[in-house]
Amino acid sequence: MEQYDFGIVGLGVMGRNLLLNMADHHFAVAGLDLDEQKAQALEKEADETHKVKSTTSAEEFVGLIKKPRAIMLLVPAGKPVDSAIHSLLPFLEKGDIIIDGGNSYFPDTNRRIEELDAQGIHFFGMGISGGEKGARFGPSMMPGGNKDAYERLRPIFEAVAAKVNGEPCVEYLGSGSAGNYVKMVHNGIEYGIMQMISEVYDLLKRGFGVSDEKLQQLFTEWNQSELQSFLVEITGIVLNKIDDETGERLVNLISDQAKAKGTGKWTSQNAMDLQAPIPVIDAAVVMRDLSKYKEERVEASKHYASLNTPSASGADDSLFEAAKHALFFAMIATYAQGLSQLTLASKEYNYGLNLEQVAKIWRGGCIIRAAVLEDFRKAFERNAELPNLLLDEEIGKLMTDRVQSIRTFVKTAIDKGIPVPAISAALGYFDAYRSERLPTNLVQSQRDYFGAHTYERTDKQGTFHTNWD
Repeated sequence: MEQYDFGIVGLGVMGRNLLLNMADHHFAVAGLDLDEQKAQALEKEADETHKVKSTTSAEEFVGLIKKPRAIMLLVPAGKPVDSAIHSLLPFLEKGDIIIDGGNSYFPDTNRRIEELDAQGIHFFGMGISGGEKGARFGPSMMPGGNKDAYERLRPIFEAVAAKVNGEPCVEYLGSGSAGNYVKMVHNGIEYGIMQMISEVYDLLKRGFGVSDEKLQQLFTEWNQSELQSFLVEITGIVLNKIDDETGERLVNLISDQAKAKGTGKWTSQNAMDLQAPIPVIDAAVVMRDLSKYKEERVEASKHYASLNTPSASGADDSLFEAAKHALFFAMIATYAQGLSQLTLASKEYNYGLNLEQVAKIWRGGCIIRAAVLEDFRKAFERNAELPNLLLDEEIGKLMTDRVQSIRTFVKTAIDKGIPVPAISAALGYFDAYRSERLPTNLVQSQRDYFGAHTYERTDKQGTFHTNWD
């Protein structure tokens, strides 16, 4: 029987495109899907230079792949992953490798590693970012698991990953569920940046009546500046799209009730467990939740109609410049929060993460790719033990030069009654992080007053309790 280098279970859009990407790089690839039409679609899309085969039989599929077998699952997170694993297990052998390429919650990955390790099977949790186009032409990939077993995967992954300066946007990240954890935080950062872009859009459009044409122009121009990034780029594209049916800009016809798949929420929940402050991501999750209360928001807008500030003219280049610098400042703060969470998680879960490598593989292919990630990579190259990007001198200059702009932006939004919770959180985080002394001494006093929780003093060692009355 002809042997294939790699196999993928789940031949939907992502699975099919990733397999064809591998075939483009001269790897022989096999696909498995229980849906006959999806299985057939793979071979139909392949060209004469591709060596591909698809099947609906798990036994045939496993038999096609070279040993030790490397099989990736691209199925929805949760029970479908476990079902796919159980369908393959009867045909696998010790030393074979299963890679979960979906957005699985990292504790599930830890469980699967333990269960499969007992049977001699290596299990990898791997984040993949870049969407449909990334899968087809070069994603960013974040694998974690057994380091020795990764060598079986490395040539294939490095070939198909996005490239920046000739360097592949894939790297072995660490042990256990490191890959899924890094992807989870990646998605949390994605939530934060998307929310902040929408806040800039909202203040300019609703607060100052800036036209859709001008907004599209601004985001397109900003993508040629320090803000160069995938999310800023697609904002300009999205704002330019005309609806075929109505002739209106499509973005104005789209519901403001945002959906989410859970990775942002997981990032916030786990950050609280680790005591990792990530207020921008928290605010982004909250705003997606709040967006769902449409009927209540409509009622509240009527109830507080007297507070509505009509759109005003007066938007000028100084406002646009402040918005641009505020967004860049807030983006850096968001990356700083996410990367700091990764530092804490690496210690807590023994991942062994190298944050220079994380910044490196996020530079291309992924949804949060941005020019500034090269600055972050250099910061971690200068100091691998850097606990927070804000402590790097060069990054600090970028923040200091733009802090007045974000203050102006936030004050303007407050005066207009336009909500900017994520950008405000970025500024609040920065001001708190640079404060030698915070007012939490008062919080400690209050805790001791009502709960005898004790406190520590600045002038002597020990733990103290006071009878405050």
